[in-house]
Amino acid sequence: MLHSFPAPLSRQSLILQMVKTVRFDFSVLQSMANDLAQKPWGGEPRALPNTLANLTPQAYNSIQYDAAHSLWNNIEGRKLDVQFFHVGMGFRRRVRMFSLDASTHQAREIHFRPELFKYNDAGVDTRQLEGQTDLGFAGFRAFKAPELARRDIVSFLGASYFRAVDDTYQYGLSARGLAIDTYTDSKEEFPDFTAFWFETAKPGDTTFTVYALLDSPSVTGAYKFVIHCEESQVIMDVENHIYARKDIKQLGIGAMTSMFSCGNNERRMCDTIHPQIHDSDRLAMWLGNGEWICRPLNNPQKLQFNAYLDNNPKGFGCCNLTVTFPTISDIMGWYNKRPSLWVEPRNKWGKGSIGLMEIPTTGETLDNVVCFWQPEKAIKAGDDLAFKYRLYWSAQPPVRSPLARVMATRTGMAVSPKGGRRVNTTRKKWARRFAIDFVGGDLKAAARRGSSCHYAV
Repeated sequence: MLHSFPAPLSRQSLILQMVKTVRFDFSVLQSMANDLAQKPWGGEPRALPNTLANLTPQAYNSIQYDAAHSLWNNIEGRKLDVQFFHVGMGFRRRVRMFSLDASTHQAREIHFRPELFKYNDAGVDTRQLEGQTDLGFAGFRAFKAPELARRDIVSFLGASYFRAVDDTYQYGLSARGLAIDTYTDSKEEFPDFTAFWFETAKPGDTTFTVYALLDSPSVTGAYKFVIHCEESQVIMDVENHIYARKDIKQLGIGAMTSMFSCGNNERRMCDTIHPQIHDSDRLAMWLGNGEWICRPLNNPQKLQFNAYLDNNPKGFGCCNLTVTFPTISDIMGWYNKRPSLWVEPRNKWGKGSIGLMEIPTTGETLDNVVCFWQPEKAIKAGDDLAFKYRLYWSAQPPVRSPLARVMATRTGMAVSPKGGRRVNTTRKKWARRFAIDFVGGDLKAAARRGSSCHYAV
């Protein structure tokens, strides 16, 4: 298992430690996670030096990794590279990083050094950081040619959160390694990825593999990510092995976190000049029996949770299908460029439900939508589970229903039974009218030539 961080070493000992390697593969990581689950959780992160703990968001964002020290900088003809995030501000968990030779299965730890970063005008007193090789990193991000060291396409940062982009290079919603007790009477738990192992990419590779150790009060986990950095999308093949320390009321697999502030169908909670503000506008589900469900996202007046029962789901995801600029009219957020995220199970997930939680919000800075798969079977201490799935970060999901697709949903005050708009403004509750636009499928064939279809729903 992972050992605790050592005490400060002499320079000679440090050099020897930095070149020391240990054998590693996915089976080793699974044993490591299983062993760790037999021991109590290690607790909250240790305090950071004051110069890092008190950083503002602006100061933290000004700290940049020096591209000259990127993980694969010395590989001629590389198409991929990796850089690390600095610990600081709210990112207090010290994450360990390892470089892995896939042919020899030897792993070498990469230790923190202040010279790996450019601190610019962050105001960090680097004297407080000297010799702190156990400081670790907060996470990592990956780059793909021709944008090496300029625009990242994958980011793992904070707890077990990670995200990716499509060909727009615009980040949007995030995925999570696990969601625990998101909607129960217990406090929600946010597991951490505490260590990563990177298989060294070869020249010309556009796919890389990274392993991760997950830890939390209730579970540990061994994760394998095979990340395909394609021209128009990022695809991640995920395999995990989960080991329960405690009974868990609600376990979320394939979890994702998004934001929906307002759209055509909901504007009551958001006062903005923009027609729509959201990372995602709908939850799409392809059930195990072949049925398709499209659920428009909502910014509710009070917290709400929906569960959609299923058996061996074929896929689900939060999609962003409002893809034209006029529907967004935002040159800062660029919400029309934000990708969809589709989860495709690769093994049998059995019975359970797709859970959707929506939280009221009046702005766009807080993620207020959570979606995940919850197994029907209760999770007990000592249980181990294994899931395989594929994540598609792209403009459109990789599959779609053969039926007509919902293009837009709009809602407003309903007309009165007499045919006019409301005139009695003292009433507090009114019926609402919904207009749903469908495109594709058999609609065109069903329409009279030269006319459009109008169906009452």
